[in-house]
Amino acid sequence: MSSKKNITCSFCGRSKDEVNVFIAGITGHICDLCVAQAENIIEEEQKQHAKSSLSKQLKLLKPAEIKAKLDEYIIGQEDAKRTVSVAVYNHFKRLLHPAKENESVEIEKSNVILTGETGTGKTLIARTIARMLEVPFCIADATVLTEAGYVGEDVESVLSRLLQAADYDVEAAERGIVFIDEIDKIARKNDNPSITRDVSGEGVQQALLKLLEGAEVHVPPQGGRKHPEQKLVNINTKNILFICGGAFAGIDQIIERRINRSAIGYQKGTAATRQEDDLLSYVSAADLRTFGLIPELIGRFPVLTHLKPLDSDALRQILTEPKNALIKQYVRLFELDGIALKFDASGLDYMVEKAIDLKLGARGLRSICEAILRDAMFELPGSKTKELTVTRDYAAQQFEGSDAKNLRVA
Repeated sequence: MSSKKNITCSFCGRSKDEVNVFIAGITGHICDLCVAQAENIIEEEQKQHAKSSLSKQLKLLKPAEIKAKLDEYIIGQEDAKRTVSVAVYNHFKRLLHPAKENESVEIEKSNVILTGETGTGKTLIARTIARMLEVPFCIADATVLTEAGYVGEDVESVLSRLLQAADYDVEAAERGIVFIDEIDKIARKNDNPSITRDVSGEGVQQALLKLLEGAEVHVPPQGGRKHPEQKLVNINTKNILFICGGAFAGIDQIIERRINRSAIGYQKGTAATRQEDDLLSYVSAADLRTFGLIPELIGRFPVLTHLKPLDSDALRQILTEPKNALIKQYVRLFELDGIALKFDASGLDYMVEKAIDLKLGARGLRSICEAILRDAMFELPGSKTKELTVTRDYAAQQFEGSDAKNLRVA
């Protein structure tokens, strides 16, 4: 073995005089330069391993396959499902093939805005996508967000929810999906920039920009204001897909003014005969700006699509056809108590009619079912009755005798 005066690195052969630090082992030595080089090698290997494991973890499906999965849970909305399928595919393809240092082309995120009336399936589309791809997913309500320093939640709380959904795994959270609901509620009150603080409108839009564009954000894991002593976690939002949804009540009037602006004579009359339900299919970024979203925010959502109002046929299908259809859920609930629950065609028609009357879309179907079956779910478990058929007369009697009959949308 070399003498103490002639110690050399067992890896590179440098002598003690050529390096700053020598680390002694049982049978050899390693210098600080080799340690640094080994660290770089380990980091590179870990990156390759992470990329490999990410490709195994992500179930990247082709757009047609994504839409086919959405078809199992969501009735209709063909345009919206196709648009979202392409956006999600491009986003996760971008994750699996990040730009290299010497590449000049860098693919940007495909954040999505979904417009449509309440109960048309905006949240369901986002939740189904996340479940399909098995990535962390959270829903945030834009109405509770305020500019930092004011009463309400900071925009960072959106990422706190995502981190919690990822079981505090930062790497998993950084490739998750965030659905921000009621995005239309943070529109500024008029088309002019606010000269005073609009802390729950334009102020929130400005604060959201850094999250959407991709930045290092300091996130309080437990939420910020109740636990001020907690250590902040760094989350890079570069690879987080943001999907926003909103009803945008009143935007149909903006669209109608725009598409009728140059119409004269009989053409104007023709345009006026367009069905109100079809106006949302003409929505554009310019309409969102007129509605009150700032241009910087709109620019960070390159994908814009709409969901059509649900007609009676679609509502009827939603009741019975999807994998997780409401009727299937209630049949299973009664089945667990040994009761055979059946629905007559007239009973289903009554539910659909009431859903249209309430103007709550698919979301209203659940309330209607609860109102009709509440007494049965209370009385039948443990009784001698083993079968129940919901007819139109039974459904009408139960619904009119419940508080749900008072539900109306102005």
